[in-house]
Amino acid sequence: MKSILITFDQAHQEGILEILNKHACRGFTNFGIVQGRGTHKGEPHYGSHAWPSLAEAIITVVPDESAPAVMADLRALDEAKPRLGLRAFLWSIEQTI
Repeated sequence: MKSILITFDQAHQEGILEILNKHACRGFTNFGIVQGRGTHKGEPHYGSHAWPSLAEAIITVVPDESAPAVMADLRALDEAKPRLGLRAFLWSIEQTI
């Protein structure tokens, strides 16, 4: 099993959910509104007067064989709208209950 943590500008929410549905990622947790700033060129997402945009975060666990396709679709979404901001982090899950 693989876990994918996705952080993204709220404007990406519909696209992210479409990708998860496309790959039958039924189980996920949406952390809702989160704040942050991109690593390289990303603008802050603070929800403040100066930086009004906000971000969200979703985590999902997928079968090993599904992870590359999910990550590829997330990368394509990010590349289609690079100024919005989208990051996805993939790691192995050792055990679930």
